[in-house]
Amino acid sequence: MTTPHAERVLQSIESPRASARSSVAASWRRCFVKHQLDPNDKTLRAEADSRRLAERRDALGRLLHVAEPRLEDLYRMIGHCGRGIFLTDDEGLILSERIGASDRTAFGEWGLMTGSDWSEAAQGTNGIGTCIEEGRPLIIHRDQHYLPSNTAMSCIDAPVFGPDGRLIAALDVSSARMDQTEGFNQLIGAMVTKVAAQIETDLFREVHSGHRILLAGEDDAAVLLAVDRDDIVVGATRAARRRFELEREDRVRPRALRELTGEDARGLEGAERAAMIRALTRTEGNVSAAARDLGIGRATLYRRMKRLGISENMRDLSQG
Repeated sequence: MTTPHAERVLQSIESPRASARSSVAASWRRCFVKHQLDPNDKTLRAEADSRRLAERRDALGRLLHVAEPRLEDLYRMIGHCGRGIFLTDDEGLILSERIGASDRTAFGEWGLMTGSDWSEAAQGTNGIGTCIEEGRPLIIHRDQHYLPSNTAMSCIDAPVFGPDGRLIAALDVSSARMDQTEGFNQLIGAMVTKVAAQIETDLFREVHSGHRILLAGEDDAAVLLAVDRDDIVVGATRAARRRFELEREDRVRPRALRELTGEDARGLEGAERAAMIRALTRTEGNVSAAARDLGIGRATLYRRMKRLGISENMRDLSQG
């Protein structure tokens, strides 16, 4: 017997205009045509694959190392009363989770657990899989899911891009709270997108730890360039690749810093110093708050303040 939800999905799939009007409808059609999933399937459940999980966690150890503190911070802010935090690989396999003890059974029943596959091919339209398919932040709210078994959830996701510009992971916040409105989802979505960008920059700094890292966009902490001792750009975050029209993915062709920005490293360090002082001024000298504002870690901000000659004392900021 076809469920009302499956009937709605099938009607959308059969409509020649629905996919053009709605990204959700486009995903539903993709699930039916490309992935050949039955929207009336009430039994499909994700299951943990321990062998695949071990392989992927080993391959992505550096990502997990930098991401775990960010997941903890996000969980402390919103991971309560029915919300779970999940980090996946680029295929939708959940690598790490933050779930409250009282919510673990419910999430387990839905198949949201470490080691389970939440790609669009496996679970139809859902926050994790559709975010990966489309490479953008999105929200899949309740009956926007493809399968009836997932329609109780709200899933809020953002992609994470690696230092080579390729999508490497997805960050997900899932909730089954009945009082979680679409408006509140938007607020959480902004946080998820920010944390995903922070993971990106943390990983970029880790990979390019042997180079100078320059902030090349005062209005965007994710626009980072890695520069060698000769002021040659050898790496760029995805945001920097877009800003300077560099290779979208893979290795960045070495270029002189001045060729890209019109400035040498000292000029960009001056802009970076100004951005840090503005952040510290806005937060009245609170280094932790300034670090969050800039999208970097507290220890990283202290190191950069020391390198750029910025005092921890707010009274000295006006003199810098």
